[in-house]
Amino acid sequence: MLTQPPPPTPGTPIVDDRSYTHVVDRLSRSSVRKNWSPYRDIPWDDPEFDIDPADPRWRLPDADRLSATRWYQGLSPAVQARLGLWRVTAMMQTGVQFENVLKRGLLTFARRLPAGSPAFRYAYHEVIEEANHGMMFREFATRTGLPVPGLPAVRGVLAELVPLLPWLSPELFLIFALAGEEPIDHAQRQVLREASRTHPLQVRIMRIHVAEEARHLSFARHHLRHRVPRLGRLHRTLLALAMPVVVRIVAGLVLGPPRSMNREFAIPRRVRAQAYRDPAWRAEFRAAVAGPRRLAVELGLMTPACTRLWRLLGLSDADPRKEEAR
Repeated sequence: MLTQPPPPTPGTPIVDDRSYTHVVDRLSRSSVRKNWSPYRDIPWDDPEFDIDPADPRWRLPDADRLSATRWYQGLSPAVQARLGLWRVTAMMQTGVQFENVLKRGLLTFARRLPAGSPAFRYAYHEVIEEANHGMMFREFATRTGLPVPGLPAVRGVLAELVPLLPWLSPELFLIFALAGEEPIDHAQRQVLREASRTHPLQVRIMRIHVAEEARHLSFARHHLRHRVPRLGRLHRTLLALAMPVVVRIVAGLVLGPPRSMNREFAIPRRVRAQAYRDPAWRAEFRAAVAGPRRLAVELGLMTPACTRLWRLLGLSDADPRKEEAR
């Protein structure tokens, strides 16, 4: 029998109304004070930002386990660079699709907020920023000239169903947002650690995205800390069960190697298995979803049954309640 989350206890981080309002107002002011425009703050036509598919700075970063395989290392430098550019472009195309889903869901989320909610203004700030990110990603993808598609799943079922989630559960919608944004943020920060050997256009785009996504992540976390402890037992039980499933599906979509790249470069199945199923890749995947995992523990959504589910789905290799307490 599934264990239901207990009622909120003194140890559950309930964010009071005053603290919540202060945080959301601060985030709104930050969006006004510090923001970027894709066509004002990125010098697309600067020769330094030209996209040459053979530029060695497009090579896969060390964080991508495919780069360590003998197959990849045996490719010519030009093919290594083109494959790396294909991977980046695929992530940008997926970003365009994911941001589109988020924008529509955020508008529904804002529509359902009570009058006077400080979250209404911030949700619209976030919609504007996500629209800028979508233009930024699409401009990059167009300028590469590569025929890279996005993800059919994001264009299809998810694109139509996810924007409806706020009608069912605004909290579940924000969990979906975190499930995509947290892993992307983790992956981009990993790449930025190698900024000196990365193409400056990619670095510029990722720095803008990471800076603004920090606000989006902060809002989602604070809203969930404010709302989830106040929900009824059944609602919290369903969230506890849904959260690891949503995180596994969405993180897998945004972090996994695109099938189009596998086809374009005829990457052997054994090489893909070596790169993306080995212990190092699994550990990196778990690190990418550490944020949602910690939040689930904070919110009291990590019941014994859900702990097993997180582990079964490969999102944790230990009891998350003990793991995150260390």
